[in-house]
Amino acid sequence: MRFLSDHDVRQGLNVPQVIHLVETVYKARSEENTETWPTIFYDFLPGKADMDIKSGYLKSDKVFGHKTITWFAENEAKQLPTLTGLINVFDADTGRSLGITEASYITGIRTGASGAIGAKYLARKDSETLLVVGSGNQAIFQIACALSVLPNLKTVCVAGRDQEKLRTFVNTLPHRLQSEFGTNLENVTFEAAESLEEAVKSSDIIITVTSSRTPIIKREWVKEGTHLSCIGADMTGKQEIDSSLVSQAILYVDDREHCIHVGEIEIPLKEGKITESHIRGEIGDLILGKIKGRTSNEQITIFDATGMAILDIYAAKTALQTAEERNLGVKIDI
Repeated sequence: MRFLSDHDVRQGLNVPQVIHLVETVYKARSEENTETWPTIFYDFLPGKADMDIKSGYLKSDKVFGHKTITWFAENEAKQLPTLTGLINVFDADTGRSLGITEASYITGIRTGASGAIGAKYLARKDSETLLVVGSGNQAIFQIACALSVLPNLKTVCVAGRDQEKLRTFVNTLPHRLQSEFGTNLENVTFEAAESLEEAVKSSDIIITVTSSRTPIIKREWVKEGTHLSCIGADMTGKQEIDSSLVSQAILYVDDREHCIHVGEIEIPLKEGKITESHIRGEIGDLILGKIKGRTSNEQITIFDATGMAILDIYAAKTALQTAEERNLGVKIDI
């Protein structure tokens, strides 16, 4: 089998490719060609250190696998990566491992693709302003992917709690987007939000990528016609937006069962602010035209994405195939 480091994975995957493969997996799920198995979560220190193990099976590609990913916030002070992990991909015909890849880059780029795909299919076509709430690991992936699929964007605003860290992040964004992702930045400006409330009020698209356990975006801040891709809530107890906002929006999910138990809609469901019937459907059904999307420019839309292992597995499989062609990584005889 083959092992791919972070450097190897980055050589084997790019933004347009990952957006395409994520859409492919969403459609495969809608066509019942995938299975996702129960996720294992563990909080070492709530809000500071956690891990999850996700697994699944892509029937059409005859591969299955699992990902173990960890997030340790205090690693930043230790000059260590805050997000690390591994993905193991197996052949569904023989059960043999096809390879192991480093997981943080795949997690970042496929999650960025998910947030962007939610906006691609649900935001108003004339949307020009994107707000990314959170300036951690995930933010740059969300921005790179959004700029790839939303050609009308003119302003990208980023909000974060640490203003010094936020300003540094925003100042380095243009260079990083071009050097790491080859992003076209023509006619796009970048801003650091001084006030989250004011940034929300002026945004057409909002992508949330925080680990918050209390709502940070209030219903009264969000204007009509806004789209929100809620990415940060992926574990029991996490919540980034007001339950009342969820109850008044048109709601879509990536994986109904996972979102019910650990997504942005978990708390509103437990509070009785919404019922399961409030979910219009899964994003794969929307992509395939099985359900309706936005029907007016006044509607507020939400895409709740908890993330699915089948996205990681398919991306890792693609990276391993590229590595085979280019002789990247290290071959291991087990």
